[in-house]
Amino acid sequence: MEMSEVKTLLEQQGEAFEEFKGLIETELKSKMDREDPVVAEKLTKIEATLDSAAEAKAKFEAALKAEREEREALELRINREGIKGSPDAAKRELEIKDFNNILSSNAKSRSKAFTPLDGEGYDAYRKAQDHYLREGKENLDPDEVKTMSVGSDPDGGYFVTPDTGGRIVRKIFESSPMRQVASQQTISTDKLEGIEDLNEAGAGYAGETAQGSDTTTPQVGKWEIPVYWIDTEPKATQQLLDDSAVNIEAWLADKVANKFSRFEEAEFVAGATGKIRGLTSYDTAADSGDGVTWGSIGYVATGTSGAFASSNPADKIHDLMGLLKNAYLPNARFMTRRTVITAIRKFKDGMGNYLWQPSFVLGVPETIMGHPVARAEDMPALASNSLSLAFGDFMEAYQIVDRQGIRLLRDPYTSKPYVKLYTTKRTGGGVVNYEAVKFLKFGTS
Repeated sequence: MEMSEVKTLLEQQGEAFEEFKGLIETELKSKMDREDPVVAEKLTKIEATLDSAAEAKAKFEAALKAEREEREALELRINREGIKGSPDAAKRELEIKDFNNILSSNAKSRSKAFTPLDGEGYDAYRKAQDHYLREGKENLDPDEVKTMSVGSDPDGGYFVTPDTGGRIVRKIFESSPMRQVASQQTISTDKLEGIEDLNEAGAGYAGETAQGSDTTTPQVGKWEIPVYWIDTEPKATQQLLDDSAVNIEAWLADKVANKFSRFEEAEFVAGATGKIRGLTSYDTAADSGDGVTWGSIGYVATGTSGAFASSNPADKIHDLMGLLKNAYLPNARFMTRRTVITAIRKFKDGMGNYLWQPSFVLGVPETIMGHPVARAEDMPALASNSLSLAFGDFMEAYQIVDRQGIRLLRDPYTSKPYVKLYTTKRTGGGVVNYEAVKFLKFGTS
């Protein structure tokens, strides 16, 4: 997206927001019938413009953020590891190093020997992989088969994608709200473990010659997040794969990232026990402000089944924000779906200001009561007792775990005349800090 397009989006959003406010104010003053088809159609069009502009802007900002973070991480690693040379040469050296780490991890899990690839070997691997994608394993020459057997399982037909894997991960990040706001960690084992520090150490007064009373020893626990296999099968005709003008790596990255991101986003939000654990899949408990039992997530109820209260609906949003401890507020944001934002968009505070505010500045998100909004269409739809609005510091609350490496199997047989590129990765997720996020429950209690 060009900057001129972004400018146009912001202008359209501003015009639509002013028109929206004008229509709502007219409705309030004249008691116009919202059920009137003309009014309803006009309001629907305005809100669609607001939503499409906000979502397009957020997507563009996510791509910019991913590019910036990738560049900053690259520069940091180059400086930390003392790599000399041009930026392109340094990037290539790190790329080879990362790829060798993936191959080493795969070889270790299969109890196989592994010899790291040098620059020449890496180029040979990528060339062989491109040949494999286009024409299949049967058409590889012996040297190419040997090259692609490094750190992989040739008998099973699995081959590790080199640079394509990085492209896929970046594109997934750009399109997945949970990956943009949660904590992420890449590992080389089958699970990530961490420590829960559930209490603070005690303290007391002491004198010059007198020791204070015994203090409390903090309790600690342990959490673990396993990774699970997920897969997708993008299909292409052999003619497409044969066409030398087609960038197979870019095509594969687009297809796989699109499928993985949709699946992951749904699981990170709604996954269940025994799978990737979703944010809304944990036990919940009514929270009066004193917190709830660790392992459950606190909520405040709207008092109305499947909706906001008919009078003073914004009060419960204030209550929701009040549940969060001060330490989490600076990085807190709302997460919800478009229909909930549509409802909140009509709410005002005591000064007559709308709670929802669009952003007309690149890099600054839309807000509800001054806090950013993450749009996640996999959040529950409004229904009786639905947990359709979350508020918290998701970086503290939710941990995403990725196993190194993305693998692919070329299958030209089961879906002729298409070639299926069976692609797998391992990922997991779960809540690690239960007090860092709270829900608004659309129910009576």
